[in-house]
Amino acid sequence: METTSPKLPELTPEQIWRAADYVELVWHDEDTEEARARLEEFHRDGKELARLMGEFGALLLAGHLTVVPDEHAGCEAGYVMDKLAAVASRYLKRWCYSGGGAQVAYIAAGLLIECMQEVDQVSQFLCDVRGSAPR
Repeated sequence: METTSPKLPELTPEQIWRAADYVELVWHDEDTEEARARLEEFHRDGKELARLMGEFGALLLAGHLTVVPDEHAGCEAGYVMDKLAAVASRYLKRWCYSGGGAQVAYIAAGLLIECMQEVDQVSQFLCDVRGSAPR
């Protein structure tokens, strides 16, 4: 049984901004020539983009989507939330590192968007994560 907390990814501010830009592009799903060109540009990096989405997803899940308020840190619900975030992060990273490339990155972005929409607004989470990584 694991007794240490999972290691959070070490992403550079540029990587965080790039990943947030990609998630935002997927989220808006605009069917314009410019949006398709930007998406194609992101997808050229295939496997690297997928790995970035795995790391970004782990960071977003642990640091923004499943943060347990301090007053509930000692509660059973807080403990369960931390464990669920750890499992989801590990699974997402494992999946994104499996070599699926751009398709996996796109699906991972969709999963993160669904998580953000479930608990709040996507734009606010992306703003928060960008703010924690100044350019």
